[in-house]
Amino acid sequence: MRFSLRIFFGYFLLVSLLAAYVLSIVRDEIKPAVRQSSEEVLVDTANLLAELIQPDFVAGRLDAGRFAKAIKLFAERNPQAKVWGVPRDKTFLRVYVTDAQGKVIMDSTGQALGQDYSQWRDVYLTLRGQYGARSSLADPKNELSTVMHVAAPITKGKEIVGVLTVARPNWAMQPFIDRSENKLWRAGLLLLAIGLVIGAVFSWWLSRGINKLTGFALAVSEGQSVTVPSFTANRELTTLATALGTMRERLEGKAYIENYVHDLTHELKSPLAGIRGAAEILFEEGLTLKENDHHRFTGHIRQETARMQQIVDRLLQLATLEARHGLKDAEPVDIAKLLDEVINALCPQAGTRQILHAPWPGAIIHGEAFLLAQAIRNLLQNALDFTPEHGQIHIELTIAAQSLQITIHNQGEPIPDYALSRLFERFYSLPRPATGQKSTGLGLALTRTMLELHGGSVSLANHTEGGVVARVCLPMD
Repeated sequence: MRFSLRIFFGYFLLVSLLAAYVLSIVRDEIKPAVRQSSEEVLVDTANLLAELIQPDFVAGRLDAGRFAKAIKLFAERNPQAKVWGVPRDKTFLRVYVTDAQGKVIMDSTGQALGQDYSQWRDVYLTLRGQYGARSSLADPKNELSTVMHVAAPITKGKEIVGVLTVARPNWAMQPFIDRSENKLWRAGLLLLAIGLVIGAVFSWWLSRGINKLTGFALAVSEGQSVTVPSFTANRELTTLATALGTMRERLEGKAYIENYVHDLTHELKSPLAGIRGAAEILFEEGLTLKENDHHRFTGHIRQETARMQQIVDRLLQLATLEARHGLKDAEPVDIAKLLDEVINALCPQAGTRQILHAPWPGAIIHGEAFLLAQAIRNLLQNALDFTPEHGQIHIELTIAAQSLQITIHNQGEPIPDYALSRLFERFYSLPRPATGQKSTGLGLALTRTMLELHGGSVSLANHTEGGVVARVCLPMD
């Protein structure tokens, strides 16, 4: 399983469990909280009504008093109210009164007159000077039919002479409970969805950074020249990427020096041996050389010295380019204009050879003009070196999708099969047909490095119709 999916699933599980736990706690608290608030209101209501009924109760005119008449009118009222979106067309409050023995002597509904309520908790506890309340089922078969009862004492002086109880069905509060629970679930699901989206974005962002680091490490392990990735608002990944980049540079530097010292030592052996042999002959005691031989040996020393200097110069140039991991002075480059400049510069060396091309299409790329010109010049110089007198070199510039291709096809002998895979190796070179001499073997290596810095590539192959074709591919902006 991918790292990002594991992070997301872990986050999803954590958020889901936390959301379920919080929602269950809040849901379980809604109903008790609403009922506690209702009980608090019923306490005040019971005590207020107990004070209002006290004069009629003590005077013994309970049925004919103003209180009884007001309670009857209250039960018949239609509030025509809309409480937080819930319509109310009747009252739900029931009021009953018991005497000091717990016998019901008044009931707003008339259903319990004369009954003994002395054992109900609301009456029983209140007659003993305690807080009396109970919640009972109006219908034993319906668990939702509970009714809350809260009582208050009716006193004469300090003596408790009766009890007034107010009762309200809990189902009257159920619409508010249901609405609160629905809002809670909707809000919870919305927050869960937002949390999951945030988690998915975070997982993608974190895994994207790790994937970039992984890609960078793989590219380095394959020897590719890639820039160190950077990460916005992630100091830890940036520090890790910088550390990997530093480690790569140090390892590459160590291996680079070892390889170059080995290659340079191998390539300098031949000219040094020639110089040493010529010098020993020139300074051999008792040996008298003719003037022509003297000039020949000193000329050989100068030639080998120049070759060594060329090797060192090109090797330093290649080392500088290979140590770079990107372009420095990049700018828009007109490839058509650049090709014309390179061809004009090499025309004096062409002699009887012809450099032919069709009109160039317009092509602009982003890069370093000097390096691009040097790379194309190296390829065209090679083509000239291996093209016979009166031969032709065809150059073509084509554009496809988001890239361009430069093709250089020269007439001449095909490349031997054993050499095809080694042409871009440092110091590997084939003898030129005209002179039989080899080059430094660094030109094609330089060309490949220059083009790779631009995100491009170069290849050499034998043409089906004869000769050799070089292909350069470069990305366009």
